[in-house]
Amino acid sequence: QVQLVESGGGLVQAGGSLRVSCAASGIAFSRYAMGWFRQAPGKEREFVAAISWSGGNIYYADSVKGRFTMSRDNAKNTVYLQMNSLKPEDTAIYYCAATATAPQGSTLSRSYDDWGRGTQVTVSS
Repeated sequence: QVQLVESGGGLVQAGGSLRVSCAASGIAFSRYAMGWFRQAPGKEREFVAAISWSGGNIYYADSVKGRFTMSRDNAKNTVYLQMNSLKPEDTAIYYCAATATAPQGSTLSRSYDDWGRGTQVTVSS
């Protein structure tokens, strides 16, 4: 049974930092690409970042490029999203997702088979 569990969300002031994590179980983690998506109230879910199975390819949405860093630790079956210089518009529920069918990573939510329940990130102005 696949489980993706996000953690590390919270409330932070604009300009601050947070690191969210996603721990995976029930999958051969090192064979999966992973992605982070977010959904703000009243908006559609959007791509944030993705990382290939090896960590060699990483993709970012333009809105977070230069501020967010995605990484993975295959020994710990965990991916991370380090978020710096946070803005109020970064407020959303952040979801991690896993895909075995797009091992180099994908910016498309439909490429991902398994999803976590999300962690709330709130950035106050």
